[in-house]
Amino acid sequence: MLKALLLLPLLGAGLLLLLPSRKVDLLRHVASIVAAATMVCAGVLLLDFDPASAAIQFFETRPWNPRVGSSLALGVDGISLPMLLLATILCFVAIVTSTAVRNGAKLYFSLILGLETSMLVVFAARDWSLFYVFWELTLIPLFFLIDRLGGANRHRAALNFVLYTLGGSVFMLIALLLLYDVAPGHSFAMDDMAAGSAQLPQKTQILVFLGLLLGFGVKMPIVPLHGWLPLAHVEAPSPISVLLSGILLKMGAYGLIRAAWTLPGAVLALQDWLALLALVSLIYGAVLAWRQTDLKAMIAYSSISHMGVVLLGIAALNEAGLNGAMTQMVAHGLAAGLLFMLIGLLYERTHRRDLAAYGSLNRTAPRFAAFIVLTLLASVGLPGSAGFIAELQVLIGAYGRWGGWLAILSIGVLISAAYALRAIRRLSTGPERPFAGAAPGVATFADLNRSETATAGVLSAAIVIIGFYPAPLLGLMSSSVARLAQQFAG
Repeated sequence: MLKALLLLPLLGAGLLLLLPSRKVDLLRHVASIVAAATMVCAGVLLLDFDPASAAIQFFETRPWNPRVGSSLALGVDGISLPMLLLATILCFVAIVTSTAVRNGAKLYFSLILGLETSMLVVFAARDWSLFYVFWELTLIPLFFLIDRLGGANRHRAALNFVLYTLGGSVFMLIALLLLYDVAPGHSFAMDDMAAGSAQLPQKTQILVFLGLLLGFGVKMPIVPLHGWLPLAHVEAPSPISVLLSGILLKMGAYGLIRAAWTLPGAVLALQDWLALLALVSLIYGAVLAWRQTDLKAMIAYSSISHMGVVLLGIAALNEAGLNGAMTQMVAHGLAAGLLFMLIGLLYERTHRRDLAAYGSLNRTAPRFAAFIVLTLLASVGLPGSAGFIAELQVLIGAYGRWGGWLAILSIGVLISAAYALRAIRRLSTGPERPFAGAAPGVATFADLNRSETATAGVLSAAIVIIGFYPAPLLGLMSSSVARLAQQFAG
């Protein structure tokens, strides 16, 4: 089932290339069916998964290059399985909501399915060489998706994204080669490289971890490695922004968790510095989100703040903090994915993203207004939402390590609440503001149709269910997180 999960999107992309380009609706329906089947495979994998075991499950390996020591090693645990589920859900959402794509639809849907395979392999890889290859392969479809179908500054956005990520990947590759040199039998297997890292002096471990931190920090992103994110989010098609914010940022955090497991001594030595970076990212992202008038830019900067919460949970190095980081990754993936979906639908109907252009959407589009209000409140940790559960656990874990210094976290939360409430006030209250020129006015704004309402409803339900009943998600991760936290105990 794991192989089927990874290969199905790739086979679907090949099938799309055989279909006629002019049959746009057929291409979208076939891509939706493939994405839905992949989501079902992930669900079957979840049913067969034993959450009581911290071991790698569904593990299989095949020699890839025996002379080098690389292998096609795949498996999942309680840390990777939530990410696999999130990736399949958001890829399905991105495809279903891509109704506005008419030109180049064959390339567009094929690239999304190819991107899905690359992301799933990253989360399932148990060999660092396999991880690195597919980490880099995600750049190819994303470059063309932004460069070919993005906004006015799409070429600059795509180039910035690729250069930032490649620059970070150089340091990641050097760090992995240093670990490979000390791994037993010169192997890229994650377990072997973790065993070999214990032989390195602490200063060398710290340098290796810093190399990995640069690579993963660009993708998260961590301030000051975030320069690519706002431009890429604003210029990318909204369904691609769903994937960028909902999944691609989580790849960076996931890689950092694996790096912490590989180099526990280095993480312990840098724990306070990681917390400082997290707090800077949290407040910096929230302040810039507060200053934005473009809705997509606001959500992009808010993602920097939310990933700061993830980094703070990882830096706590205890069960509460790590559980909070993982929960925040899922919560932010759902909330940011839904926000970008809704803003994309708003832009398709009005061709505007400026907050000042809207007013009283609750009268003209009540379903849209209800979902946008719910999602904005959930994104800032409203009690009863998944974000509240995540931030509470991060707060508990971080307080156990740093005590009163965590008052700084409350500043970021307050600023986040300020920009969310400002957006809600602008969108849902005040007079109706018709657009100038040929763009349709708010008075003619079409509310969500049935399929859009159903998609938004599923994501909203997931956010609320996790908020009120987080036990299944926490139970899924608990054994693997406890095993990880034991490495840093004492």
